[in-house]
Amino acid sequence: MRHLLSKLIAPAVFALAAAVCLGAALLAVNWIESHTRQSVRAALTDRGIPWANVRADGMLMHLSGTAPDEAARFHALAAAGTVVDSTNLIDDIEVAAPTPLDGPRFSVELLRNDTGISVIGLIPRRSRTDALAAELARIAGRLPVTDMMDSAEDAAPRGWDAALDFGLVALDRLKRSKISITANRVAVTAISDSAKDKARLERELRAAAPRGLDLALDISAPRPTIAPFTLRFLMDESGARFDACAADTEGAAALILAAAREAGAPDDATCTLGLGAPSADWGTAAASGIAALAELGGGSLTFSDTDVTLVAAAGTETALFDRVSAALKADLPEAFTLHTVLPAPVKTDGAAPGPAEFVATLSPEGLVQMRGRVTDAMVRDATETYARSRFGGEHVHSALRLDPALPEGWPMRVLAGLEALSQLRNGSAVVQPDFVQINGLTEDETARARVAQILSDRLGDAQNFGLQITYRKPPETPGAALADPAVCVEEIGAVLAETKITFDPGSATIDGASLRVVDQIADILRGCPRAKMEIAGYTDSQGRDEMNLRLSQARANAVVDALMARRILVGNLTAKGYGEQDPVAENDTEEGREANRRIEFHLIEDAGPDGSEAEDTEAEAADTGDDTTSEAEGEAEGEDETGAKPQDDIGAETGPETEADDTAQDAEDPADAGEEDQIDGQD
Repeated sequence: MRHLLSKLIAPAVFALAAAVCLGAALLAVNWIESHTRQSVRAALTDRGIPWANVRADGMLMHLSGTAPDEAARFHALAAAGTVVDSTNLIDDIEVAAPTPLDGPRFSVELLRNDTGISVIGLIPRRSRTDALAAELARIAGRLPVTDMMDSAEDAAPRGWDAALDFGLVALDRLKRSKISITANRVAVTAISDSAKDKARLERELRAAAPRGLDLALDISAPRPTIAPFTLRFLMDESGARFDACAADTEGAAALILAAAREAGAPDDATCTLGLGAPSADWGTAAASGIAALAELGGGSLTFSDTDVTLVAAAGTETALFDRVSAALKADLPEAFTLHTVLPAPVKTDGAAPGPAEFVATLSPEGLVQMRGRVTDAMVRDATETYARSRFGGEHVHSALRLDPALPEGWPMRVLAGLEALSQLRNGSAVVQPDFVQINGLTEDETARARVAQILSDRLGDAQNFGLQITYRKPPETPGAALADPAVCVEEIGAVLAETKITFDPGSATIDGASLRVVDQIADILRGCPRAKMEIAGYTDSQGRDEMNLRLSQARANAVVDALMARRILVGNLTAKGYGEQDPVAENDTEEGREANRRIEFHLIEDAGPDGSEAEDTEAEAADTGDDTTSEAEGEAEGEDETGAKPQDDIGAETGPETEADDTAQDAEDPADAGEEDQIDGQD
């Protein structure tokens, strides 16, 4: 029995041991499978593969699921292979069927500047028509169109035609622009001539945009460079006002205008924002100066860069003047230099001859009479030559006397007075030892600021001058009197054939005589405001090609700017510089070079009342440099014979208009100056 029992127990023990071992093995395998599956799942999750499924089968690991593409399938296998040997991976992954390709994304970018129009992009083939090419050519005018567009047969998306048509409208109105067009969005980046022009363009483009189109406008109005940076504030019996006001920032302008209003200036006074401020403390310094002038109760304050001149009204108490001057000197930032003047009463009408006086009068017809005193014969000759260069030799009559006892600096004061007078349509300049008075009439809103800028720069420290300049709005031309554009160009040609548009040597500054030519051209253009014209600038062949091209472009731009200052609509005028291209004479003689330095008006398109097409016509004018130097030399010199640097328009708004002391008289017929050569473009 015992023997039998022992025989039964032994197998049972072995069976139990086997079962325990088998269970342990199964548990071990399950743990390994679970751990491996979790590790593979973690590897897939770390690599951003959520679509893959993992199933363990012993030492084998099955991957399944639907991969977006073959690349995703490969990445899933690679991720699992970092945990399990690739020989133990079973690939059960399916790849999704490929989706059909989307159609092309149509877009086009239009670029326009002074060199022409460039077009790049992909458009529907049916959009690439002769009409599109013709429209681009019309907008470009005489400039080239560079076509870098591709086309596709696919159908145009909804809204494409309307967006493209609007893009062309914007291109036509913006001479310097980049226009990006898609079916539902047009982005416009452009440069305008002024803040006023910017607001007008934005208003017009938003009104013209198709309904539902996403329109992004980025139109900037670049600030002018003002040199010298000028501010002039006056307080007299006519009230407080600016002759010129420049500011470098909006904050500085607000500070200056607040001080001016506190001193009695009108609420609508403005300052021109520009580049070129000599100090970051410009606004603070100007506001301190205006407050000091207000405390004096009258006089003038002039800033020319960092030179500050405070001129009290005649009769100001000495003690008050000394106290205010000392306080202002302490308040001004370190960079500024203060000059103070407590003048004796001065006469400004020029009616009675004085011991030291120079008087020049400019008639509405452009005739100039000079009388009074200069130091010696050399100064007299220089003054007469300068006047002829500014006003035209045949227009100047001189009756100057010699007086060697005149004060130091008299010649420069005389030349400054003549230069200031040349900015007006008619008027007078009265030069005295301690005072310069400019009276007259202008149809250019920027003339008062330019005159203030010229005198503050030319007269030097402690300058004292007065301005009585009246702005008269140019006459409007009735719509019924609109002339044929071709006739307008012929009339401009007649004006330019008689008197050239001249410039300071090597610069784009229009001289005084030519400003009256611009007045005449402006009067003609008011009769044909819709005529499309190109104002083309040319130089001689002396100097580098690139420099001549820049100079001709700058001069053409200057003519457009001068017309715009006279309230001529310049949207249909295009400025283009051609440098030394298309000479009209040989460049191996001075006479030939003189002929090649010119401005031409080309009629691009007749958009007159009858809508008929007219043949292209031209009007030519001499665009002059210095008769004795090349254009390149003039640009390098950058100044005239008197050492006076050419001035840019400051463009500042003026204060309230005042009636001019009308000292301009009808001049007598000038003396015969036919044998004397006119010096074009030379001071």
